[in-house]
Amino acid sequence: MVVGAFPIAKLLYLGVRQMSKPVANRIKAGARRSEFFKTYICLPPAQLYHWIEMRTKMRIMGFKGATIKPLNEEAAAELGAELLGEAIIFFIGGGCMVLEYGRQAANARRKEEELNETIVSLQTQVAELSLSTETLGAQLREVNRLLLSFPGPDKK
Repeated sequence: MVVGAFPIAKLLYLGVRQMSKPVANRIKAGARRSEFFKTYICLPPAQLYHWIEMRTKMRIMGFKGATIKPLNEEAAAELGAELLGEAIIFFIGGGCMVLEYGRQAANARRKEEELNETIVSLQTQVAELSLSTETLGAQLREVNRLLLSFPGPDKK
């Protein structure tokens, strides 16, 4: 029974993706506590997200010129931390996908190179066998010519 290679890379990617959620939660908690992080990292994307979301909802409902009030600081910080956590999880998952794609591409490239080497080897063997066949054919023709050149026994 032949056992295939254990997919250790896939197991590692799965582990990284599973670890990304707790890491994102820790970063979100740190973002809520840090005033700098909250002010410059969490609030601007949260306000932008809120503005885009509300603008889209207003247009769907038919309100064209309605002004949108920004979120209060606490709600914006919470939304910004959630967006940051989701972005971290997304980027870790995307990074795992890119690494897996690169690994699969390298495997496919390696298999194609092995296949090309096998094809070249087989072509070389076919050429050698063809040459051998031609040589043996020439030798056989020479032997037949020599046999025909000998005088045969006289029949009475």
